[in-house]
Amino acid sequence: MNLRSPAFAILFAVSLIAAAGNMGLQSVLPTIGREFGLRDTLVAGAFAISALMWTFTSPYWARLSDRLGRKRVIMIGLGGFVASMSGFGLAASAGLEGWLAALVAFGLMAVARTIYGVFGSAAPIASQAYVADRTGPKQRTQAMSLLASAQGLGTVIGPTLAPVFILPFVGLAGPMYAFAMCGVAMLVVVWLKLPSGDAVRTPSLSGRRPEDVGKGLWKDPRVRDYLLYGLLVTGAQAVNISVLGFHIIDELAQEGIASGQTASFISIAMLAGAAATLMVQWGLIPLLRLQSADLMRWGAILALVGNLMSVASPGYYGVVVGYAVVSMGVGFARPGFTAGSSLSVGPDEQGAVAGLMMSLAGISFLAPPVIGVALYELAEPAPFIGNSLILAAATALCFISARLRAGPPDLPDRDETPSPETPPASQPGPEGNR
Repeated sequence: MNLRSPAFAILFAVSLIAAAGNMGLQSVLPTIGREFGLRDTLVAGAFAISALMWTFTSPYWARLSDRLGRKRVIMIGLGGFVASMSGFGLAASAGLEGWLAALVAFGLMAVARTIYGVFGSAAPIASQAYVADRTGPKQRTQAMSLLASAQGLGTVIGPTLAPVFILPFVGLAGPMYAFAMCGVAMLVVVWLKLPSGDAVRTPSLSGRRPEDVGKGLWKDPRVRDYLLYGLLVTGAQAVNISVLGFHIIDELAQEGIASGQTASFISIAMLAGAAATLMVQWGLIPLLRLQSADLMRWGAILALVGNLMSVASPGYYGVVVGYAVVSMGVGFARPGFTAGSSLSVGPDEQGAVAGLMMSLAGISFLAPPVIGVALYELAEPAPFIGNSLILAAATALCFISARLRAGPPDLPDRDETPSPETPPASQPGPEGNR
């Protein structure tokens, strides 16, 4: 596949719109929850439901794309995105306008997020498989990295555009309607312009099923500590993302700014975090050429410092700077543990270890956001103190674990430095970084 071809551009746009829509939703959801007068933990639970369904349904869509074809499954995923965004917007409008009780409206919003959790993984999984079917080994890394970078751009574009769509006649639900319309347009483009041309997939000569390769890898000593480190870091970041909107609303309330006027401030903070991550991924890592072990150490330390700043630096700007530093840390850490785990296994296990590391995106958004927001309701500094302890453990693991301390085995003709094409870590959700 030519990376400048219309087909690849369409797949890139599919990933970008999905990421932008979900991060745009994340930027306005805390404000909607406060306008409804709901507990913050209840609002965080809406995304936990999505993550749970994403985790369960991802393997199904991967298998179905082999049977139905990549294009059909991409269209199913886009259809789920449109239905979810539209349903979420309608439910939010009904609650904000007083047509439904706030609790009923929010229940419908949770149903809409569940729809995305069920269908949302279909499009990115089928898109990656579409590219893999049509690229050789030498081209595939660059192609997959470029496709994944759409997620990073989406996390910048979504929070930036969300305030633009908060218009008088649609209010806070406006961004959902706008992104749903983008999804409809993308669905039409895929239907009319994306070649189907499904690749012929033949059984393995060994008779071994692909899903059996790397089975039980999560407990393999080669990758176990990388997985534990990744779980600690991504879980802490999920707490930061989920608490961010509520923290900003409360800080601005002390300055006399009502919750209904805070969406743009939240978007700016999320934009700062995404920009900090992209700066690390596209600028500092290629410049410094750090190996995976160094990336993990500096990543955990920076994320720890960012959480301590969130405790010690009051006010809106303190929140934004602390969140940006956390995002920088995760920008270092994520390619560190993903590259390290990949370099620790053989060629036939690359798919298995990649799937294992990507599953952290869904797992991290199950319990940590709800726990973090619950701690925030108890005391404002509590989630950041908890995160600091978690990240201190991740930092210690980098030095205690012989595997992480030494890094992957130094094999001939292998460069352990993540390439400049390494996809940005961005702001993950259950649908991010895939």
